[in-house]
Amino acid sequence: MLQESLAMSVSRRKFVSRTTLGVIGAAALPGVRKALAEPVAEKPLIVSTWPFGKASNDVALRILLAGGPLLDAVEQGVWVTELDVNNKSVGLHGTPNAAGVAQLDSCIMFGPGHKAGSVAALEGIVHPISAARRVMEKTKHVMLVGEGARMFALEQGLESVEVHAVELYQKWRVEHPEPAPRGHDTLALLVLGADGNIAGGCSTSGLGGKQPGRVGDSPILGSGLYVDNEVGAAGATGVGENVMRYCASFQIVELMRQGLHPTEACRRTIQRIIRSEAASQNLSINFVALNKDGQFGAAGTNEDFAYSVATKSASQVLPNPALVK
Repeated sequence: MLQESLAMSVSRRKFVSRTTLGVIGAAALPGVRKALAEPVAEKPLIVSTWPFGKASNDVALRILLAGGPLLDAVEQGVWVTELDVNNKSVGLHGTPNAAGVAQLDSCIMFGPGHKAGSVAALEGIVHPISAARRVMEKTKHVMLVGEGARMFALEQGLESVEVHAVELYQKWRVEHPEPAPRGHDTLALLVLGADGNIAGGCSTSGLGGKQPGRVGDSPILGSGLYVDNEVGAAGATGVGENVMRYCASFQIVELMRQGLHPTEACRRTIQRIIRSEAASQNLSINFVALNKDGQFGAAGTNEDFAYSVATKSASQVLPNPALVK
């Protein structure tokens, strides 16, 4: 049941908090514009978006250090955030769409074999990241959406809750006759294994108050997430429409292929997008990246953007190292 899973999540978070090795406090985050000093590259390495990604990183790292598979680290790391009752941007507790329903988007990529799976506009499934992994491993397809994705997830035995869309829609319309879209965050989690293989996952409930059926960048390969086992990986958070129109995570990986540091690759991708957009527009696009050598970085247009990094040496929340405006 969902409540049992949530209780397990709380226990996991308590365990994670006791094993934390280091955190840079939230008070240090706003206004930081300089990149941090280059750390010593370590493997395994986990990088994710936002401070809430830290709990996911710590679980993923624990799995890797115990000898677990790369994809288990990605999937179970993302589970932590999907179950977090305090997170209103990921999972079934995320802010609902304009019909009062949480429609979830997720994808997963595995570097070896360039494999991927994705789900979009998925309702009532507790772990959309698991549905995306099943699409990758159990079907010939890459992406399933809507009711088809839900039916597939149920067939696979994934945990679910009932969805009463009609009742929720009517209730929502009475309470919110003109629902306004609200902001959101996304968990993008990148993993570099000790053997040099790379994987990643992305999960979100999408833009609050969105049009039913709206799909953002998170389940779109090359937009919300991209993994290339020869080069590295990148993930996104922010306004999905501004990411997917530029295939931004793909661009970041290609810039790293040319030799750019992950932070510089993120920064240049944002600058390229800005050149094509109105100067006054609030793009709200933020990225994380890592490369095959164990270097990592981030950049974003939001001053409050922060990202999380975990290795055997430390688990930290770091400020936006390359604010781009």
